[in-house]
Amino acid sequence: MYKEYLQKLVADRDIPGGVLFVLQKKQPIFYEAIGSFTGANLKNYQITKDTLFDVASLTKVVATLPASLYLMAEGALSLEAQVKHFLPDFRHDGITIGHLLTHRSGLSPDLPFKDRGSQRDVLEGIYMQELAHKPGSQVAYSDLGMILLGKIIEKASGERLDAFVEQRIFTPWGLKNSHFHLPENLKALAASTEKYQSSFIQGEVHDEKAFQLGGVSGSAGLFSTAQDISTFAHHFLYPEEQSVIPAAWMRKATQHVQGNRGLGFEVWNGEGDPLSCGAHWPVGSFGHTGFTGTSIWMSPQDELVVVFLTNSVHYGRSLKIRTIRKKLHSLIYSATTGEMS
Repeated sequence: MYKEYLQKLVADRDIPGGVLFVLQKKQPIFYEAIGSFTGANLKNYQITKDTLFDVASLTKVVATLPASLYLMAEGALSLEAQVKHFLPDFRHDGITIGHLLTHRSGLSPDLPFKDRGSQRDVLEGIYMQELAHKPGSQVAYSDLGMILLGKIIEKASGERLDAFVEQRIFTPWGLKNSHFHLPENLKALAASTEKYQSSFIQGEVHDEKAFQLGGVSGSAGLFSTAQDISTFAHHFLYPEEQSVIPAAWMRKATQHVQGNRGLGFEVWNGEGDPLSCGAHWPVGSFGHTGFTGTSIWMSPQDELVVVFLTNSVHYGRSLKIRTIRKKLHSLIYSATTGEMS
């Protein structure tokens, strides 16, 4: 069922290809790679299970969230700590780390668009932003807040975000193929994203702000594989089986706070429009998406994990992936649980 749907998506040029990894009760029930892409050298490459994907905003939950939880458990950060305590040049009072993690800071979703080749001081641009609403009053997804959180992690830890995450989170968790900066020998293993000028972006971050920040940010920049993302998911579904972050903090991150948000994650609370997992996943399911065409969803009730990595922006910045995700996740939930989709 899933394979046929993926084959149709590739045949219809809705996506170049991707990797779908479905696990239930810790057991793989579907793991397939499909499709191909044009690389930076304009040659064609097959997508395999080892293909590295620019996971875009999955960075927020795979890297920035666990780094934050680690530092909170150590006492170096807290949900109540003020952004200005760590970033004195930030102009707004009353915004906390908790606001950043739940997307309730009042910051705008994004900065005005600038081509990836443009010079820009991203942090200065964020510092100059007016607030769109009072901190804590409503949920409004913001890349800017997570960029600030990445910088706060660096201040609190005394290390670069990428180095801190790889040493303290990825290595002990067994994420062996997750990197912010891909070594030259791995760039050819990365699925290319969008066409830029005369070639395709391959092995470098797609997100303009992350690129202008040198490839490392709390919002985007991570490359990973479906296997690594599934390992990450395992730790959040079964937090007692790891010792890097106290299980209580891991579970706190996946609890609903406001407006289908937990800490970092989207958390389905059964209200409002369906999230990217579709309308049939149970309350308490949590996950996230990435603009390049990536997503992860977990249902604690069903012990179900779905990792779907694509490079859908290879064909341009279409929003079609949003419909694709909902249909795919509904198909998967119906097949694995017997619930009608």
